[in-house]
Amino acid sequence: MPFYIQRGKLPSKRHIQFRSPKGELYHEEHISREGFSDVYSNVYHIHPPTRVAEVGKFTPLKLKAAEDRTHRHRHLETFKFPAEGNWLSGRKAIAFNNEVAMFTARPAEQADFFYRNGMCDEVIFVHYGKGTLYSYFGKLDFGPGDYIVIPRGILYKFEMAGEDHRFFIVESAGPVETPNRYRNHYGQLLEHAPFCERDFRAPEFMEPVDQRGKFRFLLRTSEGIQEYYLAQHPFDVAGWDGYYYPWIFNIRDFMPITGKIHQPPPVHQTFQAPGYVICSFCPRLFDYHELAIPAPYNHSNVDSDEVLYYVEGDFMSRTGVSEGSITIHPYGLAHGPQPGRYEGSIGKKETLEYAVMLDTFRPLIPAQDSLLVDDPKYPLSWMED
Repeated sequence: MPFYIQRGKLPSKRHIQFRSPKGELYHEEHISREGFSDVYSNVYHIHPPTRVAEVGKFTPLKLKAAEDRTHRHRHLETFKFPAEGNWLSGRKAIAFNNEVAMFTARPAEQADFFYRNGMCDEVIFVHYGKGTLYSYFGKLDFGPGDYIVIPRGILYKFEMAGEDHRFFIVESAGPVETPNRYRNHYGQLLEHAPFCERDFRAPEFMEPVDQRGKFRFLLRTSEGIQEYYLAQHPFDVAGWDGYYYPWIFNIRDFMPITGKIHQPPPVHQTFQAPGYVICSFCPRLFDYHELAIPAPYNHSNVDSDEVLYYVEGDFMSRTGVSEGSITIHPYGLAHGPQPGRYEGSIGKKETLEYAVMLDTFRPLIPAQDSLLVDDPKYPLSWMED
């Protein structure tokens, strides 16, 4: 979605005859948001994408709220989750509401299916591991630090290379985009944005796969997962163009905005979506006022819940967190630097931290899975020793 691109072979106009070198008609598929009133791509298949050979089983799937709903700050040590399942079945739910859901995954096995999330856009943050995302649109190699943005309704296959993969995953009820304030009315990123179009990676075109058979794919619906078998390989695409496709942005390409005094979290914003934002905390120089306090001031979340996923480095305002930790600071409670961190930051020149933050604008419900790695002492961690 960042910008218009085209790949492979295309006809001179939309919705006209387009034939293969053998004279066979390609089958156009229009993939669009908001009916016909928003971004879209046109994809040209060797076979009709509607050919379903078999409808398989339906598996109900609902996120389970935590039995303990105590309203408190939470610290989740997600690296304590064991390796389990594949990148989809092994997901552990962290928290959710009607607009966003968060998971972590530590897959133990490769997946052998194609997948389409018909309910949500997805952002898969790669903490550890490498692999390739294959789709109609081509292939995207991914690695540590990548945000893989997959718009709703895109059929893809997620292949991992090697071992020890860890992911932080966001499912979004609405589209995930760059912030409006970073773009001009043409959609081009402005000079003050902390990244530019050169930082986005779009799919690399693959030659079409012309195979018939039974190809299993799973469709995520609002009620669960529906299994299907297609009558041809889904990646039989001769060409495509448009604004709608999966893409990648790496957290290390975010250029932090700093100031003479402490800057608020919106300067770290990376993506926007209905009901929440995603921010990237990256290595940066601290404030340069002669009386600056680099650590953040105390804050009361009046309209939002704050979720931080810790990736790398020593986070300046926290003690007791480590890689893979998630802190959740809900509305109605003040949060801030823990004892010693506020004064201790004075005189510091830089931080080498990486973290992913979500601020939601409606309350989050903690998931039952999260209780398995919850640190019950965290709400009291602001007490001095």
